[in-house]
Amino acid sequence: MSDFAFFALEALIKCIIIIAIFASLAGLATYAERKVLAYFQRRIGPDMVGPFGLIQLVADMIKLFTKEDIIPSNSQKFIFAIAPLISAICAFVSLAAIPMLPEFTLFGKVIQPIVADINVALLFVIGTSGLCFYAVFLGGLASNNKWSILGAARGLVAIISYESVGALALIAIVMLVGSFSLVDINNYQSDGFFSWLIFKQPLAFVLFIIALFIETNRTPLCLTENDAEIVAGYGTEYSGLRWGMFFIGEYASMIAGAILVTLLFLGGFNSFWIIPGWIMMIVKSSFIFFWYFWARAAFPQLRPDQVMKMCYLILIPLAVLNLLITALAVLL
Repeated sequence: MSDFAFFALEALIKCIIIIAIFASLAGLATYAERKVLAYFQRRIGPDMVGPFGLIQLVADMIKLFTKEDIIPSNSQKFIFAIAPLISAICAFVSLAAIPMLPEFTLFGKVIQPIVADINVALLFVIGTSGLCFYAVFLGGLASNNKWSILGAARGLVAIISYESVGALALIAIVMLVGSFSLVDINNYQSDGFFSWLIFKQPLAFVLFIIALFIETNRTPLCLTENDAEIVAGYGTEYSGLRWGMFFIGEYASMIAGAILVTLLFLGGFNSFWIIPGWIMMIVKSSFIFFWYFWARAAFPQLRPDQVMKMCYLILIPLAVLNLLITALAVLL
């Protein structure tokens, strides 16, 4: 087998594995979120379907597959139909340039757990994950429903604003490391616990986490949905499998975001003491992923004006200040 054929086959297998694993993890995350929220609210959560309620995932999947798929008669039908697909595709494509685990040897071949190790991986991931919002905007606009349009418009304003915050935070990381490659950023933090970038860029870490909550539409910074104001927002008219595609795309983006935070700030998949790197990667990513649930349970929903004022009056000035300080530190 030629090197190109082996590379193509390896990339195809990796793509299939990533889609299968992360689609399954997205479903498992819904169960985890229910259990965590139930614990915070002194409830039991899912416990009737299967042991510890684990088969609830299968029940939900059957419901989504068998529920009637309704397309409103006054909607832009083609755009309405493909918007959920855009959400899921963009979320999974963004995973292609993210190194998941340390490299390992299989049948004499060195395998890198990454589909494409490109030298601008950080730009690729941020760009493709940002495209997920086109699905939200197009779905809300095509629904021809006032609640959907309001949710899409609110989300559009927020994502444009907070993408700037996240980008400015990441530029500081790139200035320190000198590379857009996520593998290089991971290797930069390989000298031990105190080489983690969270200690060198604590403000960038906080800014990026806040921007991540906006990009993944998570409480308390979610503007696209609000039961008391705009019902289900962009997803008001969606049902069945199409709604499920939005759901899978959102949770896949959350998982990708948690892995990205681990790679950028928490030492990535470097080993820690006697703990292997792959275990560290899973533990740290799971901890960041837990923050999504904790924030939803602990904090109230912010008003749109509060979210936007926080962005332009506090976060962007802080991001610019952090960038200037980092530039001075690099020059000196």
